[in-house]
Amino acid sequence: MTLLRRALLAPMLIALCACAAPPPNPAEAKSSEPGVAVYLVAHDKHSGIAVRRADIPAGLWPESRDFPQAEYLEVGWGDRDYYMGRDQGFWGTLRAALGSDNPSVLHVAGVRGPLAETFPASEIIEVRLSRDGLERLLRYIHDAYDRAGAPAAAPLGPGLYGDSRFYPARETFNLLRTCNVWTARGLRGAGLPIHDSITKDGLMSQAREIGKVVQRARE
Repeated sequence: MTLLRRALLAPMLIALCACAAPPPNPAEAKSSEPGVAVYLVAHDKHSGIAVRRADIPAGLWPESRDFPQAEYLEVGWGDRDYYMGRDQGFWGTLRAALGSDNPSVLHVAGVRGPLAETFPASEIIEVRLSRDGLERLLRYIHDAYDRAGAPAAAPLGPGLYGDSRFYPARETFNLLRTCNVWTARGLRGAGLPIHDSITKDGLMSQAREIGKVVQRARE
């Protein structure tokens, strides 16, 4: 790879590897703090939000019914072609990073048992939301799907790990609206003091200030 390509690719990979699979264990810590626990999960440069399936109201997130055995649902968002592994080469990275209207997808994984057992190498941070805040977060996730007028979105295909699937999403992906920005906006809308961050490290450093580290990333 030429020096020019490396120089162009480096900042794009920071944003776009936000759509890479985590490696598929300490037990989750329990908190006595008030509110509802939600978890921020960091895989390499990508972040996801995990919520207990039992905390999802019946009128929201109809796609959650695709995971009847799950205790948690972990959801992330990103560029469709890159996230789904269709084009992760140099030109695919360039297209995804510089495009202004790239289609996007949601990646949803059903998790049984503690999150740390499914994601043993990932950093996991617990944050607490009010009931209203949780509903706003779930509404944010609910509204991210592109259902094309149907009651629920049909999966586009299997996901990256475990019991997971890709779904069509409404927003478009670009270098300033990355997977981590999407995560940050959902948490901010739920009432947390989180600012947009293109990178996973910027997002997680904020979460550590307001939440509890359940598991540190494996070196």
